[in-house]
Amino acid sequence: MTYSKIAGVGHHVPETVITNDYLSGIMDTNNEWIVERTGIHERRFIDPARDTVANMAAKASRMALERAGVKAEDVDFILFATITSDYYFPGSGVLLQRELGLESIPAMDIKNACSGFIYALSTADQFIKTGMYKNVLVVGAEIQSTALDLTTRGRGTAVIFGDGAGAAVLQPSEQPGVLSTHLHSDGRFAEELYVKDPGSSRPHEERQPEQILDTSGFKVHMNGNLVFKHAVVRFMEVIKEALDANDMTRDDIDLLIPHQANLRISNYIQQKLGLPDEKVYNNIMRYGNTTAGSIPIAMSEAWEEGKLKNNDRLCLAAFGSGFTWASALINWQE
Repeated sequence: MTYSKIAGVGHHVPETVITNDYLSGIMDTNNEWIVERTGIHERRFIDPARDTVANMAAKASRMALERAGVKAEDVDFILFATITSDYYFPGSGVLLQRELGLESIPAMDIKNACSGFIYALSTADQFIKTGMYKNVLVVGAEIQSTALDLTTRGRGTAVIFGDGAGAAVLQPSEQPGVLSTHLHSDGRFAEELYVKDPGSSRPHEERQPEQILDTSGFKVHMNGNLVFKHAVVRFMEVIKEALDANDMTRDDIDLLIPHQANLRISNYIQQKLGLPDEKVYNNIMRYGNTTAGSIPIAMSEAWEEGKLKNNDRLCLAAFGSGFTWASALINWQE
């Protein structure tokens, strides 16, 4: 039987560091307020003059390809998870293909927000198991800074998000690598965490730039309390689902990488699972919530720091807009 494994990981974050103190100078907030509610100390913002979702993804992808010992021309499928494409259309997958100098191979965009990378990972796993592709590039990347309301009015979400990209190369393996993936959604809560515009469901005249006076539809709307309450439940459910599917317990987890949404959520999950600090990886303190980029960025950093070793059991879990939530259980192979 053919399995899939993660052969290499990489990441890229912009150079510009935005501290809590900087945000305190442009809106009514302070470092203590932000850290207490989110755990975030700083995040990265792009330079709009030179950074794009696609070229950040390309930098992360080249790192992942090098670590996997794979040349760009060996990639036969691109799966790109993002909600902040460079264009309204086409998706950024084809732009990444162009950045890597590739032609003709398929590129698919996945728009599942914070769960997007695991959805993409699951999709890649299925294609490899069927033998259709052999080197699948799975990417999560976001630019959110350019859409944030960096005023006191928008501070509830503006302090949370950051920019960045992460990538993984999946290949066939004779030994189990990706053990299982588990995907869920519940569209009843779609409007509790969303950006309304630019959408196609409004009358034509309401969507013309010269007619748009109220730009609030272009900003993130988040019912923070409801999102938190659902997130802590769904995280636990989907992690347990992954463990049960593989006849494992929490003691079998060597490293848990949760989506970096809020450090309070990660700490709650860690406490409920009874995992020690060395078995949970968080980097939200440095990067904020990079949505689809958060898990692959954290996975790449964890590998760099020696926290992922051969045959370690890695658990990934995410919850976000949609609502969507997902998990993956992976036997790490060097």
